[in-house]
Amino acid sequence: MGYGNLIVSSSPHIRSEETVQRIMLDVIIALLPATAASIYFFGMRALAITITSIVAAVAAEAVIQKIRNKPVTINDGSAVITGLLLALTLSPAMPLWMVAVGAVVAIGIGKQVYGGLGCNPFNPALVGRAFLIVSFPVHMTTWLSPVDGVTSATPLGMIKMEGIKTGYMELFIGNVGGSLGETSALLLILGGLYLIYRGIIDWRIPVFYLGTVAAMTMVLGHDPLFHLLAGGLMLGAFFMATDMVTTPITPVGRIVFGIGAGVLVVIIRLYGGYPEGVLFSILLMNIFTPIIDKFIRPRLYGEVKAK
Repeated sequence: MGYGNLIVSSSPHIRSEETVQRIMLDVIIALLPATAASIYFFGMRALAITITSIVAAVAAEAVIQKIRNKPVTINDGSAVITGLLLALTLSPAMPLWMVAVGAVVAIGIGKQVYGGLGCNPFNPALVGRAFLIVSFPVHMTTWLSPVDGVTSATPLGMIKMEGIKTGYMELFIGNVGGSLGETSALLLILGGLYLIYRGIIDWRIPVFYLGTVAAMTMVLGHDPLFHLLAGGLMLGAFFMATDMVTTPITPVGRIVFGIGAGVLVVIIRLYGGYPEGVLFSILLMNIFTPIIDKFIRPRLYGEVKAK
């Protein structure tokens, strides 16, 4: 072949049939069972929060992209995922206008301010939740019981403040007070396994995240199964910590990420002021992702270490 036949093109040189829309659709499919469970337990209020969050996120993305004179990409589904994930982190008692504000912040500050999809260093839904915690702490810590709709503490709050532990089956099925995404550990696990089967997420992050929490709580004299099933750990482990944009790119780096997030969750839950620690553990490890990628890199083909 002569030099005249060479074609030089920009990356990527290895292409896949997967599209952003297909990936986002798989995530939505994986989240549908847990979302349906939240509506079953908390009623139409959960549906209203979910719809409000998704609509606000999609609208915010479209408006911001129009203002920036960028192509409107709401059809890729990423804004829908951000709105849905944010809704699942919220209490069923949240006023709808606060939900909408959180979704706008998630898209505007958590995503578009950095340039849009693929450029954000933090998980956008968690940025929105962090903003709501700082801005509206009372509403963000007011929980309802799915049994009678009255104000109640979360299982993590009850064991931290009162020493009362919720039963495993209630946690597994989801008949407990908490955020919409705490409704069913079972359905979140099934959704996560679906994403692993589809190749959308890497199993290393959730396995080492959950494994670290189990190992540390057991060593420190606490109930590992309770801590695995309670709170937003399953939602965070399978659907937020695995965000391909904000997590390390190498297998070893993802293991480090999962272990680091697990350590932070246990420290916050057992020794911090908050009964839950999933939000902060993932956001803090998002900060360390560039450092992990810098120091944990695969060796180049043919590379020889300097002596």
